[in-house]
Amino acid sequence: MTATIARLTYSTLFGHRRGLLMFILPGVMLGLALLLRLTVDDSASFSTDLLQQLALAVILPLVALVAGTGAIATEIDDGSIVYLLSKPIKRHTIVLTKAVVAFACIAVFGALPTLLSGVILGASFKVSLAFAIGALVAGAAYTSIFLALSVMTGNAVTIGLLYALLWESVMGSYVPGARTLSVQQWGLSVVDKLAGDNVVEPSVKLPLALILLVVVTVLGLALAVSRLRSLTLSSAE
Repeated sequence: MTATIARLTYSTLFGHRRGLLMFILPGVMLGLALLLRLTVDDSASFSTDLLQQLALAVILPLVALVAGTGAIATEIDDGSIVYLLSKPIKRHTIVLTKAVVAFACIAVFGALPTLLSGVILGASFKVSLAFAIGALVAGAAYTSIFLALSVMTGNAVTIGLLYALLWESVMGSYVPGARTLSVQQWGLSVVDKLAGDNVVEPSVKLPLALILLVVVTVLGLALAVSRLRSLTLSSAE
């Protein structure tokens, strides 16, 4: 049954126009990286800035928003979630399977394009890989947040978009006090550890960042499971 849930989730994600964004967003980043590499003599000198301010701060949370909300919010909105709720399937199985599918999308459309963008810009493979891994772990937290939002409110996309653009892209990048609670900054702590040489300057120390990443990821999934358990067939319809 897990395979069936996964197939349904993939179908939901890529069966709507929203799924096109998962191709468009990384495509824009890769296109920009290629353009800069072809037109700027020393593109490697600002590669880390682009990876941090575009890949981690903008593209990643938006891709995660599409994947996280698309994995279950669409089914709740159109009532097709009733099919799963009517089956003898544990709610945590539904949530975890959808989370795995969304996380796979993060790896393909978030982390991999980040790696390729770094390489295209001329950054070292070590630095590019560090950013990709940072995107991957931050993406797990984003996925949990957006999955939880999807089962808790019917306005998950709107709230998630405000969170991604205002909190993560703006507050998490430029407001000192907000950086501690920014998933982006937690991911940058991982990048800093793996890349070395003070490539980035995260606002959160690695031990705290790892703890927060795990707590947010687990808490988000737990909230999603709890809310789905309270979602009755009548309310889903």
